[in-house]
Amino acid sequence: MRAVSAPGRDSGMTGAAPADRLPSLTGLRWIAALLVFGFHAGTMRIIAEPDHQAVVNWLFTLGLSGVQFFFILSGFVLVWSARPGDSRRRFWRRRVAKIWPNHVVLWGLALLAAFWFADPVDLGAALENLFLLQAWDPRPGHFYSINTVSWSLSCEFFFYLCLPLALPLIRRARPWALWAVVVAVPLLILALWPAQALVPEASRWWFTQVFPPVRSLEFWMGVAAAELMRRGRWRGPGLPLASLVFVATWVVAAQWIRAELWAALLSVAYILVITAAADADVRGRRSPWRSRPMLWLGEVSFAFYLVHVFVMVTVLRLTGDWGVGFRGWWGPAVVLGFLLVTLALAGLLHRFVETPAMRLLAPRRRNRVAPEGSGPAAGDRRRGTAVGERAVPRPRTADPEVDHRPAYVDTR
Repeated sequence: MRAVSAPGRDSGMTGAAPADRLPSLTGLRWIAALLVFGFHAGTMRIIAEPDHQAVVNWLFTLGLSGVQFFFILSGFVLVWSARPGDSRRRFWRRRVAKIWPNHVVLWGLALLAAFWFADPVDLGAALENLFLLQAWDPRPGHFYSINTVSWSLSCEFFFYLCLPLALPLIRRARPWALWAVVVAVPLLILALWPAQALVPEASRWWFTQVFPPVRSLEFWMGVAAAELMRRGRWRGPGLPLASLVFVATWVVAAQWIRAELWAALLSVAYILVITAAADADVRGRRSPWRSRPMLWLGEVSFAFYLVHVFVMVTVLRLTGDWGVGFRGWWGPAVVLGFLLVTLALAGLLHRFVETPAMRLLAPRRRNRVAPEGSGPAAGDRRRGTAVGERAVPRPRTADPEVDHRPAYVDTR
């Protein structure tokens, strides 16, 4: 295992502030969104040919864990990019500005579709969904309601409320305590399966898969890993090895591991890939995830995630093909068509709703004036770094475009 830490003083970069931009993590968001898309496409019986469906099942049977990746990544990037002196109110306002506008648009479109198809709509469930409270309601028609995938936003909203309250404790936590969180989360995920016996049978899926405090385990895993990496205390493989570990874990979990175990295994694989990709960005090393196409796909991945189920279900119902399946190669072709249409709509949503809403609703950045004593001699005290610890440096790059890319915190 390689240490992720600042270079020594001979490098001339000791005491530099952590790099704000982690473009590889933006690119990885697209991979997670694609996994979720593949999982849902596989469960909608779009493909009638058994051999073709078997391939989709093999590739995406664990695709639902893409949400697990989102939760871990969310904790990581929010701690990594936390702004010194930022108020809780400003943090919460940015988060609402990011997730609420897209959510409201899809909420409205889903209601219009429900009225078009004469589907019954529970007013209580609709209001819970609008205000992102649905994940707290164990009734199936409530936590999966309106635009069903928005249950994960309900969880994220809870995470956002908690993080500013916990961040001062996280900054002061000792490294062993942070490592304890990283190690404990997979074990706690395993413990959920026997623990669900304490929950009424009808609510067990909700308890293990939706309930915000339970799903926050993955978020706090990302939080702890980010804080360790900020301090240069993280130990993990480089990006090539971490990627191999992820692929191997995915294949093994999909074929031979019981459902009770694969979520815990994948949480380990995901955190290794996330930290390795972040380290590659910090050190200016090669990463396949920060190419221009991957950055764009990552930037629209949130909109893509919100749109994909709505698009597939609505189109299949309009054409009368819901639950029927397409014969031969038509099945894979239809799935590919859904992918492209959803991607196009996600691009429009990102361009004309998400981005303008962020500009309009998010608080403006404050011009930060360097405090007295913030020169190189005081570098070890910047950004809340404890005395005696060196912060991870910004990467030095010969590419002038890198410094003009949007900060990761604004593209989630």
